Amino acid sequence: MTKKVVTCQQDDNSYEAAVKMRDADIGAIPVVNGDQLVGIVTDRDLVLRGIAEKKPNSQEVGSIMTKEVLTAEEDATLEEIVRLMSEHQLRRIPVVKNGALTGIVALGDLSVEDLSNDRAGDALTEISQQDQDHGQGFLH
Repeated sequence: MTKKVVTCQQDDNSYEAAVKMRDADIGAIPVVNGDQLVGIVTDRDLVLRGIAEKKPNSQEVGSIMTKEVLTAEEDATLEEIVRLMSEHQLRRIPVVKNGALTGIVALGDLSVEDLSNDRAGDALTEISQQDQDHGQGFLH
């Protein structure tokens, strides 16, 4: 799990979110209110709900973010997280404790982990294949 997570606030503008994504070389940023996770904004959200809708770069992240985000609890096992990611074809999943963002697990984190069971490897293949077929998602 990545514990140092780049975040946005709902009132940050889409330009700021895009710059954070570029600078951190990431495709999604959790949106928080204080430490509470309230959504996630992806590069796909920026394109489909921002640029394609002809919204200005000053558009607030809160208006284009994905609001319903599937999360994993901080005490979840690696197998539980892999199962969630596989079942919902997610490339990344925010990790929370009592609703507060504590980290994020991404496919890249799983690929470097010592995944000794076939289920985890199969899940990675399944998630990656889904991405190629349909794009990436966060909606639950």
